[in-house]
Amino acid sequence: MSIAGFTEKIFAGRWLAGAKIGDAITVSKRFNRYGVGASINYLGEAFKEKQQVDATVRVYLALIREIRRNRINASISVKPSQLGLAIDGKLAARNYSRVTETARKNGVFTWLDMEEHRTVDDTIKLYRSQVRKKMVGICIQSYLKRSIDDIERLVERGAVIRLVKGAYQESPRIAYRARSDTTANYSRIMEYLFRHSQRFMIATHDPKMIGYALELNRSYRREVTYAMLNGIRNKALLRLAAAGNRTSVYIPFGERWLAYTLRRLREESNLALVARSLFENQRV
Repeated sequence: MSIAGFTEKIFAGRWLAGAKIGDAITVSKRFNRYGVGASINYLGEAFKEKQQVDATVRVYLALIREIRRNRINASISVKPSQLGLAIDGKLAARNYSRVTETARKNGVFTWLDMEEHRTVDDTIKLYRSQVRKKMVGICIQSYLKRSIDDIERLVERGAVIRLVKGAYQESPRIAYRARSDTTANYSRIMEYLFRHSQRFMIATHDPKMIGYALELNRSYRREVTYAMLNGIRNKALLRLAAAGNRTSVYIPFGERWLAYTLRRLREESNLALVARSLFENQRV
């Protein structure tokens, strides 16, 4: 076996559903049996060629139809650069509108992922173009110093937020580099969401943050979903679901597994969890 093949089997194979739409549907069904929803992402990013963008949009449209046909509890999660943001903003807007409209017609929620800091303003602009039509959410990263201001403006417009810590390498001028700072900002933003938002997603593997969120929700009674990446803490996610909490698992699929795997390995905040996931049986 080649080094690439070994890496794919050991690392990517733990966290990815597989290469095809059917693989993502199969894994989603398994989680659904335990009361866990799915958020499905087709791998790929930073596309610079329209042909790549067009092909990816077709995959998402087919995925939406398969979610509807199989009657599974699943949303889709799309990266702006998959829609053509690195090529042309108008192209990305057209594709985002096409995907979200198709998803709405099929009763499927669409998440817009957040990428590196240079795309934040354009990503928020894309999201704001669809937020009033409902059935859409946006990811916000707590490691960026600007995120609390973004959250405040988005919540005023009725946005549905998925709060994550973030996995890109950024300058200390714009991003918190220390794990403690990122976590502290995550906590501040989470508190704001509990005070001012009715519906949002807490996406973290940090047991302290999850415990704090559960504590806050005993007071605020919000529509909170607790989310994790497939293959990292599946057992903990199932326990949350069994206790009656709303839960979701982020399920990537596709052949472009390398960039996703390397980013997971670079996440210092989750390094111990990532390492542990390689040696524990996390399959559902």
